[in-house]
Amino acid sequence: MREFNAPASFVVDEKDNAVSAVFEHEKNDPHYPIFQRLVDGVWTNVTCAQAAAQIRGAAQGLIARGVQPGDRVAILSATRYEWAILDYAVLSVGALTVPIYETSSQDQIRWVLQDSGAVLLIAETPEHVAIAAELRADLPDLRDVLTLEVAPGGDALAVLTADGADVDPAEVDRRVAALRASDPATMIYTSGTTGRPKGCQLTHSNLIYELRGAKDALPDLLSRNQRLLVFLPLAHVLARALAISAFHNLVTVGFTSDIKNLVPMFSVFKPTVVVSVPRVFEKVYNTAEQNAFNDGKGKIFRIAADTAIAWSEAQDTPGGPSLLLRAKHAVFDKLVYHKLRAALGGDCGASVSGGAPLGARLCHFYRGVGLTIYEGYGLTETCAAITVNRIGDMRVGTVGKLLGGNSMRIADDGEVLVRGGVVFHGYWQNEKATADAVHDGWFYTGDLGSVDEDGFLTITGRKKEIIVTAGGKNVAPAILEDQLRAHPLISQAMAVGDAQPFIAALITIDPEAWGPWKAHHGKPAEATVAELSTDPDLTAEIDRAIEHANQAVSHAESIRKFVILPVDFTIETGELTPTLKVKRNVVAEKFADDIAGLYGGRG
Repeated sequence: MREFNAPASFVVDEKDNAVSAVFEHEKNDPHYPIFQRLVDGVWTNVTCAQAAAQIRGAAQGLIARGVQPGDRVAILSATRYEWAILDYAVLSVGALTVPIYETSSQDQIRWVLQDSGAVLLIAETPEHVAIAAELRADLPDLRDVLTLEVAPGGDALAVLTADGADVDPAEVDRRVAALRASDPATMIYTSGTTGRPKGCQLTHSNLIYELRGAKDALPDLLSRNQRLLVFLPLAHVLARALAISAFHNLVTVGFTSDIKNLVPMFSVFKPTVVVSVPRVFEKVYNTAEQNAFNDGKGKIFRIAADTAIAWSEAQDTPGGPSLLLRAKHAVFDKLVYHKLRAALGGDCGASVSGGAPLGARLCHFYRGVGLTIYEGYGLTETCAAITVNRIGDMRVGTVGKLLGGNSMRIADDGEVLVRGGVVFHGYWQNEKATADAVHDGWFYTGDLGSVDEDGFLTITGRKKEIIVTAGGKNVAPAILEDQLRAHPLISQAMAVGDAQPFIAALITIDPEAWGPWKAHHGKPAEATVAELSTDPDLTAEIDRAIEHANQAVSHAESIRKFVILPVDFTIETGELTPTLKVKRNVVAEKFADDIAGLYGGRG
């Protein structure tokens, strides 16, 4: 069993915590714009002093309401400015923030509130408050519910500030001073694709190791005067950890959950860095390709894309790009690439991606157009990234090297095992799950991977998702699925074939690409995917995508049949997690008949 270690270039003191930076910034940089928030549609600066005053006011309100160190306070909300303020307020009083996705079902909300024993819920909308009211009988620990949107008594920040008006501000200082690195800071419930979510306890030390490790890896991105726009759910560890890292390093941070209007928002906010998941990058590429195709410039776009990829690949060779390649790249930079950069506001030169592998081709494409994507790898249990590609030390197609203060092993069966500063200390009130996941101090991630001679990790799939065909062939579905999702017409793909004679695939069509595709192929504008699921032009298009994907695997692993499903997978209908991962068990159950049809008549 091979082991890899990365010593930390920093020390985490026993009195270090994740919230003291709020008040250090207030003292040292009171006028620096640490946040920008949308006020009546306008991005407005919030200085370090203003943010600290709001955080202290909310913290005094939590104290007035009896929130004690170690208590759990739940936040049920989409990503927004108030989320961050309340998170720091909760940490300031020694309590734990328990995030809940705003898209969670009533049963999921009940489970998190029950299991965590949350004493206070801060809910975003009246609908969330109504759900909480229905659940109150099942929640003996929950003392109160506040709302972030305007209510008769005011919004949560206003209510808490008013509640805490008579609390001595020095009490907040005493609470912060009493914090220790080993104290729990947050409890994040795994969004997982199977089973009940588990409460993952992360300490202040975990957060400190994460933010200092990220700073070491990405020093230029996490520095003063950089601008980060966070649009992923703050309930997910990736967005939250990067937002905390940015705050500590005086990056100006903005928050939005308005995904549909991201492009116009980019043009105003002008981020220098964004944090995202692979599906968003796939979607941006596919949309750009589809738009070029619709404008009759599809061939030019493909040549430009191939040039960007070749240019990026050449960066990793001793000679670098040839003179001809540099000339072609310069031409397409003026014709194509600058438009893609402009769509991100014009100043964005880098992004951090996690949650799933992006794929080498797309990573090269984005670097070739001037947007370097630093892929990392981690889980909730590792406080976001435990490996990351670094500025000046990256390898496209991998998820980078270990952050300082951590270790990694590759087990004999290929599973990635980790331990170190960012790794959690156990699941809340679930000794069995902890014992199943942690052995001799090593956390068994459930992911399969390999490490090259230079220490770069490549993730090849989830151990539980490995498909074993009737012939005994082990197939990692992610390789095929990543290739298929790169096609502009395909929204989601899920490979199937457990105990079957061959691999097959479920395909969904991208709703945004559907209309233009029909128009280009002379199909009725009102035709649905269900009505055209066996249309020769459509099946031929998907068949070509399948052929391309199959080139990435052996013949035994290749997809032999597919079915086009009548509907797309969504968070709302339950097939996707909030970070856009496919819930394989849900899809397999919902579309069992379609899967059976792929193997009909075969014994």
